[in-house]
Amino acid sequence: MKYNEYNTASLNAVGGKTAGLTMTVATMQLGVCALYAITMWLVRINPARLFGFQAPEKQSAPKSTSSDVVKTLPVGLCSAGAHACTVFALGGDPLFGQIVKSGEPVLSALVNTLFYGKPPTMTKAMCLPIIVGGVAFASLKKIEGTYALKFDQTALVFGMLANSFAAFKGSENKKLMSDKEVADRYGGVGNQFAVTQILAFFICLPIMFATEGELFGKFTDLLFSSKELQFNLVMSGLCFYLYNELATMTLKVTGPVTASVANTAKRVIVMVYMAAVTGKALTDEQKIGAGIAIGGVLLYSVIDDMLKPKEPKKKEA
Repeated sequence: MKYNEYNTASLNAVGGKTAGLTMTVATMQLGVCALYAITMWLVRINPARLFGFQAPEKQSAPKSTSSDVVKTLPVGLCSAGAHACTVFALGGDPLFGQIVKSGEPVLSALVNTLFYGKPPTMTKAMCLPIIVGGVAFASLKKIEGTYALKFDQTALVFGMLANSFAAFKGSENKKLMSDKEVADRYGGVGNQFAVTQILAFFICLPIMFATEGELFGKFTDLLFSSKELQFNLVMSGLCFYLYNELATMTLKVTGPVTASVANTAKRVIVMVYMAAVTGKALTDEQKIGAGIAIGGVLLYSVIDDMLKPKEPKKKEA
């Protein structure tokens, strides 16, 4: 929730979505993530558990080999793409971008079916049209008594790209951590996530200079002169890192079903919160479409568990 606010404020501080510095903001956010990860290794303490009212835990640098880092590159590439595209999508329209982002299971099902040979179950597949229908309805706008498609193209295109990268990242990450030796050398998902963010930063750097390099001088001038940009850039990077780490911790403690319900509730809260922050209200079509899409995502997440046959109770001897 706070990431979305700080991200929007960072983009506004550099001139908004038309200023041509969106990729730079996305890259610098990953730079903050990289610095945070390195600092965490230097002090050997991970403070993330404090947000769950638990004592911080020790976290030393991983004992990974260069081969492990090479194996992590696909995850880093997908992470870089997912993050950069998300920043572009939310920069286009924070509210509609969130609605498009809620359709991630559709791209995940497509990617896993075509590239990894792991299609969703039939019951999950039946939920996908609900999600697509919700996003489609949210794209409609009533003009002179008739409905027409009207939406922010940047939010739609980059939101779909972000969902695609996220789907690849999830599968590649699972494949990477299934290698027990690599997982042991990383010493936990916290270190693996930290390395991924550092890789993502270095992957985004050349893209940033290739696409927005001529404006980097302008960005540095703004960075040194604008306290608003300094604060929001640092906070957006930190919030992005901590949110992802806390989400992983929550999944470990609660299980996938509870985490899915919490994630669904999060999307609703984020949209309501961003509507208040940006002063831009959701249209009736966006409210209905978002409700349908998010409801479809929730159903997609829990339907297999809901329909799973209950194990018969053991008879007492």
